Amino acid sequence: MIFLILEPYKRNPTVRFHAFQSIFLNVAVIVFWGAWGLVSGVLTLVSHGLFVFVALLVNLALSLLFLILWIVLLIRAAQGQKWVLPVVGPLAEKQASTGGL
Repeated sequence: MIFLILEPYKRNPTVRFHAFQSIFLNVAVIVFWGAWGLVSGVLTLVSHGLFVFVALLVNLALSLLFLILWIVLLIRAAQGQKWVLPVVGPLAEKQASTGGL
């Protein structure tokens, strides 16, 4: 968010795109983890605790996947490359081009 406030970054469309895509991706990940926590909690209760082992493996795999995605996006942004993610990417492009914030 700091890049959307500081000069000269806040006027650079590429920097704005990457900042908004990062914000939207993080919001999506937070919402996903909340929903997954609810689902895995219910499944753990229904299975009398047996699902907890599956949930742990899924949590580990998804955490690693999100970490790798974040690192790839960070590297691409540092290299000046633009990688538009599904769903959040078009939202970020729209927000970056309209001059929001």
